[in-house]
Amino acid sequence: MNEVVVYSTRLCGFCRAAKKLLDARGVEYQTIAVDFDSEKRQEMMDRSGRRTVPQIFIGDHHVGGFDDLSELDSNGKLDELLAG
Repeated sequence: MNEVVVYSTRLCGFCRAAKKLLDARGVEYQTIAVDFDSEKRQEMMDRSGRRTVPQIFIGDHHVGGFDDLSELDSNGKLDELLAG
C-alpha cells in the first residue's frame, strides 16, 4: 500500500473530513500539521503548488484536497491509487 500523507491544520473542517473518509476506509496515514510550522507549510506548498489545506499525497501522487479525495473515492479510483 502506498504511503498517505495529509498536510492539515487543527481547525480545518475539510482536513477533518478527509481524515474521516480515510479512517472509514481503514487507511493509515501520516498527518503533518502546518498551522504552527512554517517549514512544513513551505514543504507542503513546494510539493503541491498550493497554499490551502488539506493537501493529500498518496505515494508520489498529489491528490489535492478533500473534494479531490472524495471524488476519487466516489469514482472507485481511491483503492487503485492506494494499492499502487
